[in-house]
Amino acid sequence: MAAAGSPSATLRRRDLCSRGIRLAGKMRSDVVDLLDAYVEQQGLDASASVAAVEGVPAAAAERWDEQTGTQRLLENLAAYRAFRALLGQMLEEQQEQLGEADAALGRALAAVLLQVSAFAYHLEELLRLESRGPPSEEGAGPPPLPHLSLFERKLRGLGVLRELAQWAVRSARDLRQLAKPSPGSSLAPSPADSP
Repeated sequence: MAAAGSPSATLRRRDLCSRGIRLAGKMRSDVVDLLDAYVEQQGLDASASVAAVEGVPAAAAERWDEQTGTQRLLENLAAYRAFRALLGQMLEEQQEQLGEADAALGRALAAVLLQVSAFAYHLEELLRLESRGPPSEEGAGPPPLPHLSLFERKLRGLGVLRELAQWAVRSARDLRQLAKPSPGSSLAPSPADSP
């Protein structure tokens, strides 16, 4: 494998980042559509206030501009692994509580779960390219589900989807930052990399 600083590795990283930015954009669009359907199907108010969901890191980051590329990738990977587990739980609950009339919502949830899994794999590829393998998932399972009422589960689902939409935006920003050439690199930034 090429060294992380070689021109071919730099081009590969930029290619992976560009594809990741497109994946994040598509995922955000699909999550927003799912969020609208979820709110309507569950009979929720779209402006309902939801407490932070246990096990989901917040997309907002302090001192975002001071983070290294590896820190950004590791935080993103941890978040998408958490979302993969939480969306799996939501899908299980959805299948238990709803009938065939709500199959479309279940399919949309399953599709977003697949996108989250694919994005996590994409981040793992980027970490490998950075000469750092992704951290192990041992013991990184979802938090045990608290005993929640049906309404509380609906609100938790709303919170998960809202935060996932925010993470998709942050991920695109992180990948744009990572795609920028490092100081001393001979590659000039493309116009698409400019803010």
